[in-house]
Amino acid sequence: MKLGIFAKTFEGTDPATVLKAVARAGFSSTQYNMACSGLASMPDDISSQQARAIADAAAATGVEIVAVSGTYNMIHPDPAVRQAGHRRLAVLAERCAVMSTGLITLCTGTRDPVDQWKEHPENNTPEAWRDLLQAMGTAVEIADRYDVDLGIEPELANVINSASKARQLIDELKSPRLKIVLDPANLFEVETPQEQRTIVSSAIDLLADRIVMAHAKDRSMDGLFVTAGKGVLDYDHYLRRLSAIGFEGSLITHGLSADEAEDVAAFLSSKLKSNAGATK
Repeated sequence: MKLGIFAKTFEGTDPATVLKAVARAGFSSTQYNMACSGLASMPDDISSQQARAIADAAAATGVEIVAVSGTYNMIHPDPAVRQAGHRRLAVLAERCAVMSTGLITLCTGTRDPVDQWKEHPENNTPEAWRDLLQAMGTAVEIADRYDVDLGIEPELANVINSASKARQLIDELKSPRLKIVLDPANLFEVETPQEQRTIVSSAIDLLADRIVMAHAKDRSMDGLFVTAGKGVLDYDHYLRRLSAIGFEGSLITHGLSADEAEDVAAFLSSKLKSNAGATK
């Protein structure tokens, strides 16, 4: 597995500056955000020069752009907001080849009108699922047009709030474009160690054929998100299970400060080394 980090962890509005910081901290890959180019995360326009600058910075620093963030609220209660997200997704997808990446990460969304990462009781309704299928259908059409893949992430606060729902979406859409970004800390809040391991194992087994990127953050004992290695997540188990399915992609950490990055890189590198080749 390759070790990576959210580019947005580091300050800067120039890709060369940001990717140099990524490399200095000990990471060889990144999930890029257009904010690191001085743009909105989902811009209305990306020039060819702006896209090329990202690829040039990646080549110069040796940092692979494994994905670019394309998150917008895919089931926002206002259809106009969804449509704006679709337009911006197409802008991003059109430039992916120039940016030297072929994966866009999405947010499956929530009925909350303000925060796309906030849980809402209507997320589990048939109407929310209907809207997600329509939105994902549009996203897949865009992905087909520009030859990119789409990464969705099961998250408790979103409409795809479990591995089983992610599997259902994959099975209903029947598109090879739809991939999985797996973050075990998004699959539970407070569980016993054994329950946690069962949840993580089940998710990996269920989604094994679609996992293209893994995330690395953590949960505290009271269920809050914390920096990788500072919580209760069983990283040895997590990495062993990823190895067991033959996953060789990037392990991307996020939810940390720039000052923590080098220590997290050391922690994850140590875990990857100790679990290399493990299958149980």
